[in-house]
Amino acid sequence: MRFRPCIDLKEGKVVQIVGGSLDAANESARTNFQSERPSDFYANLYRSDGLSGGHVIALGPGNEESAFAALAAYPGGLQYGGGVNLENAVSFLEAGASHVIVTSFVFREGAIDLDRLQALEKLVGRERLVLDLSCRKRDGAYWVVTDRWTRFTGLEVTPASLESLSEYCDELLVHGVDVEGKMAGMDLELVSLMGEASPIPATYAGGARRLDDLDEVYRIGKGRVDLTIGSALDIFGGDVPYGKVAAWKPGG
Repeated sequence: MRFRPCIDLKEGKVVQIVGGSLDAANESARTNFQSERPSDFYANLYRSDGLSGGHVIALGPGNEESAFAALAAYPGGLQYGGGVNLENAVSFLEAGASHVIVTSFVFREGAIDLDRLQALEKLVGRERLVLDLSCRKRDGAYWVVTDRWTRFTGLEVTPASLESLSEYCDELLVHGVDVEGKMAGMDLELVSLMGEASPIPATYAGGARRLDDLDEVYRIGKGRVDLTIGSALDIFGGDVPYGKVAAWKPGG
């Protein structure tokens, strides 16, 4: 298990948002934090601290320049997600992304579109593809949500669905959307599910608020689930020292 850093972009600025506040037009998202520093500042910071495997996420349009600046600053060290499709996926890899992260493109009318997923896998290679299965809880189960986390799909996150989808990608990224950006605690049931059931590397994001959360995810996720911490970090206006998070080691 390791800490995975993030760079979330909205209208070209590095931000932290409340995930459940997004709407389809990306207009109502509540912002916890907006940085005065450019995206490449954070990319260089993560590079200097040897933190690889983080993600750059574009929340809506107007983020291409900032995304490319971050990827160029840390070639091979960051993944990219946000509007990825067959037409633009290669451009993000050529710009320096280690992987592209896909979600809405491979869902159509609330169902997984395996033809699209297979076409994207063929285009970029399984080893450079991350599937975003960010989800919300409904009726006691976790369901993947798309379109900026506003639309429930018919895909339930289960051991069987994780096993099936892992054939097409290198990693899974899962935001606990209902707790994302609220700094009110993680969705530990979701962490446990990923630790038990994901056959490939998985990263959880959502609700982390303490340094000790790294140890908790390590324990509950059986050392198999990585953790992203965003809003709670002092570099994003929170109280958790980034330096201590960057230096964290399992069992340390």
